[in-house]
Amino acid sequence: MIENLTNYLQTADPFSAGMIALLIGVGIFVGFVNTLAGMATALSYALFMAMGMPINVANGTTRVGVLAQFAVSSVMFKRSGYLDTKLATKVGIPVAIGSLAGAQAAAVLNPTVMEIAMGIMLPVMAVMLLYSQHRRSKEAIASSTESTSSSSTESTSSSSTGASAKKSKAFSAAKFIAFMFIGAYGGFTHAGVGILIIFGSFYLLGLDILRANGIKQFAVVIYTPIALTIFILHGQVNWPVALIYAIGNITGAVIASRYAVKWGAKAVNYIIAIAVFAMSFWLLYKNIA
Repeated sequence: MIENLTNYLQTADPFSAGMIALLIGVGIFVGFVNTLAGMATALSYALFMAMGMPINVANGTTRVGVLAQFAVSSVMFKRSGYLDTKLATKVGIPVAIGSLAGAQAAAVLNPTVMEIAMGIMLPVMAVMLLYSQHRRSKEAIASSTESTSSSSTESTSSSSTGASAKKSKAFSAAKFIAFMFIGAYGGFTHAGVGILIIFGSFYLLGLDILRANGIKQFAVVIYTPIALTIFILHGQVNWPVALIYAIGNITGAVIASRYAVKWGAKAVNYIIAIAVFAMSFWLLYKNIA
């Protein structure tokens, strides 16, 4: 059965009804999960590689949908009041600079080396995803507790909290460099970079998870055209697949941005983490065994 599916994926016309439905369906799921949390791009790599693409071509092809998806979700986060575009631009610039080196490395590396590198890195990102989910749960509990406090207590603490947040948002050289390293990873592979941007915004800038997610949406829009251009110059984008897949990515982003359900995000994160560990095992096994 698996062999028949593999043969179908590698021989089917991308414009056939079955492949269009598959690409858009998976694209919707990936776009939905990436908007809510992250790591789902790993499934894009798995699908494209199952279709016979080398990993560097899969890497370049998925960036088209990434750009379309995050452009749409950025607009929706902005309209909802959860995206500070000025701060997001400050984050996006060093991320974009770092992505130049990462994308160039991914474009010229031997596919085998790339597969082994991703096989090692993806589980780390999956663990970070689960940890991020744990942090969100703790923050939700803390937020609920704070909402029961008296208005006078809130008034007393608001000034110190505001001063702390303002200080945290100051963009120092160290933070600039930290986001450059995040961008280098994002240029190399998009799978997991959203989690890193959320972590950076959460820990370095003092933002809550929802606003950190908004920063992620816009920062990805800033850096992805640079990475995508490098892959295009190296001829590593399968355009028919990329454009069809992007339709699904956009649809998933719209659904997630409008109808994100908190109880569903946790379950999806665990599913993605399991899939990522499975993909990592396969990447390492096929190159080492």
